[in-house]
Amino acid sequence: MQIHSLGLEDFYEDNYTLIGIHTALEDFKLAYLLNNNLNTNFSRASFSLDFETNQTKASFSIYEYMNEKYDYEWYLIANSYKEEKVNATDTLALATETITYLIPEKKSVDYFIKVVGEQNNLLIKRTIDKINAINQIVTCYTIDTNTLKSKEFLIF
Repeated sequence: MQIHSLGLEDFYEDNYTLIGIHTALEDFKLAYLLNNNLNTNFSRASFSLDFETNQTKASFSIYEYMNEKYDYEWYLIANSYKEEKVNATDTLALATETITYLIPEKKSVDYFIKVVGEQNNLLIKRTIDKINAINQIVTCYTIDTNTLKSKEFLIF
């Protein structure tokens, strides 16, 4: 009798493009600028990416945009979560800030845009050019998902 085991990769197709954005903007301001410059309609998703370990809890904001004409789903995802911890026993240091990253190997990336759908290189190139034209954006580029160790966090 043969036994066949299935892994996560058997159920999930790697059918998305990932764009990294470097900016000091807050998530809602970035979504507003993207909507104005890309003719998109990013809005806050009804869910967020929540992770909990023994030491920390993290919640990463998500904005979504559905393009029905081209059958694309776009997600704007924050890469960092800042938590302020108050130490009651230490009166000198009132609070410490802990930063948790969604994709730790890309700590310099502030936000990701996940474009789900059939890959269209021309669309992605035009999108990156338009994002880079925004004054408040430092830089924007595609990220090879095969190089990410933590790409399973982008499955939702």
